[in-house]
Amino acid sequence: MMRRLSLLALFLICLITLLPGANIVEAAEGILLYTPYTGLSVTPGETLNYDVEVINETDSIQNAHFSLPDLPKGWEATITAGGHSLQQLAVKPKSFESENLKSINLELKVPLQITKGDYNFNLLAKTDSGLKFVQPLIVKVTEKGIFKTELQADQANMEGYADSDFTYNITLKNRTAKTQDYALTADAPTGWDVRFKVYTDYVTSVSLESNQSKSIDVEVKPPQNVKADKYNINIQATSGSTSDQVSLETVIKGSYALKLTTPSGRLSTDITAGKEKDIKLLLKNKGTVPLRDIKLDSSTPVDWSVKFDKEQVTRLDPDQEVNVIATVKA
Repeated sequence: MMRRLSLLALFLICLITLLPGANIVEAAEGILLYTPYTGLSVTPGETLNYDVEVINETDSIQNAHFSLPDLPKGWEATITAGGHSLQQLAVKPKSFESENLKSINLELKVPLQITKGDYNFNLLAKTDSGLKFVQPLIVKVTEKGIFKTELQADQANMEGYADSDFTYNITLKNRTAKTQDYALTADAPTGWDVRFKVYTDYVTSVSLESNQSKSIDVEVKPPQNVKADKYNINIQATSGSTSDQVSLETVIKGSYALKLTTPSGRLSTDITAGKEKDIKLLLKNKGTVPLRDIKLDSSTPVDWSVKFDKEQVTRLDPDQEVNVIATVKA
């Protein structure tokens, strides 16, 4: 009789253990965190964004608080939900089916001054009722952090003629941990005009926050009658603690200059009304590059006319001159 009772008791214990909703539900109850990107690779100064799902597997509303207790020194973390900084999140119980899930955003800023390697930390969720859940995260920093200013030119070399204007685009990046106020200066040959432009405004300085960059146009105008040659312009961005410079190159291929006069230099004459008169003109290339397809035209009073024996000069080399006859009819 006693053996039968023992076997019955053992059977009842096993049955209770295997009944749905016994110990299994109790083990599954709690707050869960889920994000798919638990291991990411970044460079110093980057900002990571994690979308984290908060799941309530209990039978009651849970008020959850979040923290990163072992965040490495120098890292910055911000937790938001709905576009606002989050202090506490209430999640409905599992009886509300899909409504027992809420999302938060974890923004993690990697410091600029950092050593290459793997960094581990935990996102901790803790409820008012004492429930806890830890989501481990790992970030791989792929290079050693630096503390400097970077100044780079998209195209550092340009060429053109003496009457050309040159516009270079440079990018200034603040790779320090603090906001920097940069003074912009140019070391250019005498007579050259150099200006800095951001969007539509001319500037002499710019302010950049940590890890921020800015595009700057450098407008360069050579002086008149500049000789054909290669010229260097050094651009420098300087703050109180850091600076950098970039060298721009301008190649002047030559200058355009065309002179039209008379062999004697006299620019007036007499003519009888209704008659024609030939006037000798002298066309000269005063520049340093050949000129091609030069067309001659005139602007006259009403009922006057001018005809040229050469309406077009195909080519005129530097210092070369050509005689042209203009027939004027009054």
